[in-house]
Amino acid sequence: MREKFGVLICVWIMLLGNCLGRFVVEENSLKVTSPGSIKGVYECAIGNFGVPQYGGTLVGTVVYPKANQGACKIFDEFDISFKSKPGGLPTFLLVNRGAFAILPDCFFTLKAWNAQKAGAAAVLVADNQDESLITMDTPEEKNASAKYLQNITIPSALISKSLGDSLKKAITFGEMVKISLDWTESLPHPDERVEYEFWTNSNDECGPKCDSQMEFVKNFKGAAQVLEQKGYTQFIPHYITWYCPEAFLLSEQCKSQCINHGRYCAPDPEQDFSKGYDGKDVVVQNLRQACFFKVANESRKPWLWWDYVTDFALRCPMKEKKYTKDCADKVIQSLGVDLTKIDKCIGDTEADEENPVLKAEQDAQIGKGSRGDVTILPTLVINNRQYRGKLDKGAVLKAICAGFQETTEPTICLSK
Repeated sequence: MREKFGVLICVWIMLLGNCLGRFVVEENSLKVTSPGSIKGVYECAIGNFGVPQYGGTLVGTVVYPKANQGACKIFDEFDISFKSKPGGLPTFLLVNRGAFAILPDCFFTLKAWNAQKAGAAAVLVADNQDESLITMDTPEEKNASAKYLQNITIPSALISKSLGDSLKKAITFGEMVKISLDWTESLPHPDERVEYEFWTNSNDECGPKCDSQMEFVKNFKGAAQVLEQKGYTQFIPHYITWYCPEAFLLSEQCKSQCINHGRYCAPDPEQDFSKGYDGKDVVVQNLRQACFFKVANESRKPWLWWDYVTDFALRCPMKEKKYTKDCADKVIQSLGVDLTKIDKCIGDTEADEENPVLKAEQDAQIGKGSRGDVTILPTLVINNRQYRGKLDKGAVLKAICAGFQETTEPTICLSK
């Protein structure tokens, strides 16, 4: 039950090869305006769930509960509510991370959910040891079926142990602690166009994350196409692959999960080698989607990618045994994109040679500048900063809009 951070899986997990990568923690500012003894600006790490208020600020008063200080239980059990009264400031709930770093008391997401149900407007998680800030993330896949995960809407942030101790001390002495959370500079806005990347996967059998990822693509398609067609954004889809270590190239696992002689691999969709589709099927379909974007982009119609991905998911699902080249080709032809160019881009997946498209994808996984390595699917990167928060149409659109220079926002950003 360990939070995910800081490790780039640079070779196939099932073969136990990995390497350390560079993970950048996205931060926003936390400003304590009272009491005077701790007044100042502090850094906090944006949680990878909930809805951060990109481009905005939120002011509230901090409450540290006398019971359930880890927020691992519902506050109704303690007859506690954090709903602000009419005319009052929103409540920011301060909770403890847990007794030990290696064995947390409960998931970050459960803390946020319990705080939200009790009426808190935001949750601040105080670290339990002096260390660099990390990104609070959602549970691993086997625990991701919890229904509350997609319903968390309040923003969350991890704060340092020292700041947490100072806030607790001030509250204990009866002082009013007032804080402003500021997301206005969480995304850079260098020009009149926002550039963003979406790291995704064509696999539709990976559980709740695949479902929420596809739901986002369907819901966001209209907004994405409007922004792209009018030149407000530049969008690029990406796909993660791993390579097979040389010592295992002849193994059955590598042969079934990789293409181009172990250069590009994906885990088995069902995590069962004896049934269903193989990892190499996923790699080929990911490559087909990447090539579709490349050809559509060269035809100056990059927004067609959204149509292809949504149509493919609807018409060619794994569970109906339609996750095939024939089904994909029919979708491509229905969109009027040159199929021969896509086939040429895909090339020979059995050849002992590099594929230029997938080689570029592997290179792009490595972080540069202010962006860390991409290690988790799905991942959204806006103006070279990794988006943190719920993968939701409204939340993502708000973040993209925050990436425009002031007064240059398109109309879609100025309407509800």
